[in-house]
Amino acid sequence: MDEQVLKELKNKLEHEKRDLEERIDNYLNQEDLMEGSVGELNSFDETHPGDQGTELFEREKDMTLYHRDKQQLEEVDHALEKIDAGTYGICEETGKEIPVERLKAVPTARTVVSEAE
Repeated sequence: MDEQVLKELKNKLEHEKRDLEERIDNYLNQEDLMEGSVGELNSFDETHPGDQGTELFEREKDMTLYHRDKQQLEEVDHALEKIDAGTYGICEETGKEIPVERLKAVPTARTVVSEAE
């Protein structure tokens, strides 16, 4: 792989890593996300059950996004480790070189397209 292309891909991965870490930190700083702020539906406070349902939906959505970002961060870290080890761009299944076009589209790609799940 061309050194310039490798440098561009590494920069793209490092930028994505910073963005993911920032988003993950934002999720963790949302008190109601991690602690759960939805009360009992039969409580006698003035919160309407429909509002509680909306709040629960939003919390579940945020948790899903948080877990997706954590998983993507693991993939980015894996790709950066492979760059440092000199094995980036090599298919983990076949040992063939992953085409640069695929890596530009999906910098965290671990396999050639024919081996992708």
